[in-house]
Amino acid sequence: MAKVRTTLTIDEDVLKWVKIRAARTGVSDSAVIEESLRRDLKLDVLDELWANATMSEAKASELAVEAQHATRPRRRASGARGR
Repeated sequence: MAKVRTTLTIDEDVLKWVKIRAARTGVSDSAVIEESLRRDLKLDVLDELWANATMSEAKASELAVEAQHATRPRRRASGARGR
């Protein structure tokens, strides 16, 4: 997967612990942060779900739209306003 450069503003203590973890494990600061984000965002679980998915992308999109419509409040008829 391609890597991109970004700038973060994080707490000094957090950065200190990132650097300590990186030094203890022999990896870069970036690798520590990326691994932490992947774990916290549960990206491994998503990858596994997507790998085992049998539904087509079109069907999944159709179900997602249906779910959105089912959970949105119904609009009132234009004549019903202000009554």
